Amino acid sequence: MLNRFTAAVAGFCVGVSCVAFTSAQSSRRYVTPRSASNPENATQPPFSGAVVVGDTAYLAGVLGAGDTAEAAATAGLTNLQNSLKAAGMTMDDLVTVQIFCPDVANYDAFNKVYRTFFKQEFPARAFLGSGPLLNGAKFEIQGIAVRR
Repeated sequence: MLNRFTAAVAGFCVGVSCVAFTSAQSSRRYVTPRSASNPENATQPPFSGAVVVGDTAYLAGVLGAGDTAEAAATAGLTNLQNSLKAAGMTMDDLVTVQIFCPDVANYDAFNKVYRTFFKQEFPARAFLGSGPLLNGAKFEIQGIAVRR
């Protein structure tokens, strides 16, 4: 009997903790927000630059364009860095990054630049071959960051 009572109390406490944790984490902050209800956004792409929930930032894809792969990587990673800064984070807060690239021959050039943007451990990453990107960009980079 005592074991069932103890288990019930423990289950209740865990359930209450989960509800409290979930509701505390549910507030969202939008970085460069765009809303479907705002007519001024009708000419803008229908997404926000980042959504911050608690200590986690979900970053929209940013384009990297330039004459060379190195210039395009620098532009794209700088754009990603600016999104992180607006969310109050740095590149070292990234936990995962996805890079879309229409020409995977640019892999080594991208990596050369990528290494220079981090001071600590590298995040998990995927480098994906893709079809053509908007505006002739050489890279599109998106990521998820968690504040350290």
